[in-house]
Amino acid sequence: MTMEYTHVLGDIPTLANGASPRGEWENLDAVWVAVRPYLRTRANDIHLPLSFNFAELLLDHHPEADSLVTRLAILLHDTGWARVDEDRIISEGFRSDNAMQSDIRVLHEIEGCNIAREVLPPLGYSDEVVDAVCKIIDGHDTDPNHDGIEDAIMRDADRLWRFQPTGMAFSALWFGKTPQEIRLRLEDTIYGQLITPEARAIAEVELARSIELLKLDVIQ
Repeated sequence: MTMEYTHVLGDIPTLANGASPRGEWENLDAVWVAVRPYLRTRANDIHLPLSFNFAELLLDHHPEADSLVTRLAILLHDTGWARVDEDRIISEGFRSDNAMQSDIRVLHEIEGCNIAREVLPPLGYSDEVVDAVCKIIDGHDTDPNHDGIEDAIMRDADRLWRFQPTGMAFSALWFGKTPQEIRLRLEDTIYGQLITPEARAIAEVELARSIELLKLDVIQ
C-alpha cells in the first residue's frame, strides 16, 4: 500500500495536535507500577506510554473492541525485552537479515507473556483476561496475521509511535539509519502494515508533522 497524504493535522485527533482519548476506561496505574522494573530496556518507558495513548485513540473509533484487553496488551507487549540480552536486541532484533522473525523477537514475546502472567493475577485480573492478553502479545511481532480487533488495534498502536519524531529518532539509532531513511521505510513498508483505516489516517498526519519538524524535505 502506497502511503497517502489525504488528511491534514487539524482533521484527525492524534497526539501531534494535542488530542486526548475520549473514552472512560478502567484505571491501570497499578499495572504501570507493577511493570516499572521492565520499562527501561529498549526505551519502553517512552515507547509503551506513547503506544498506549495511540491505542486509546483507536479504541475511541472501535467501541466493539474489549478495551481492557487491548489496553493491557499494549501496556505489556514489549516488557519481555527486559529479560533478553540487550546486545542481541540490536544485533539480532534490528540489524539481522531476518530481524522480525529472529529468535530474540520470539523470546521477547514469550517473556512478555510470562510477565503478564506474573503481574496481572495478583492485581485481580481473571484467567480469561490474562489469556486474552497473552494471546495478543504472543506473535505480535513475529506472526504477520492478526486475530480480532483487539489484536489489530494493539499492532497498529505499536507501529504508530514510529511516525512521530521520538519514534523516528529511536528507530534511526536502533536500525543504524538516518531519519530520512526511516521516513522512507515508514512510507514504503510500515504504513502498509497498518490494519485499521483510523491508524492509517493518524499515521499520515503524524508523519507529515514529523517531516515538517525534522525538515526531512530539506535535509535529504
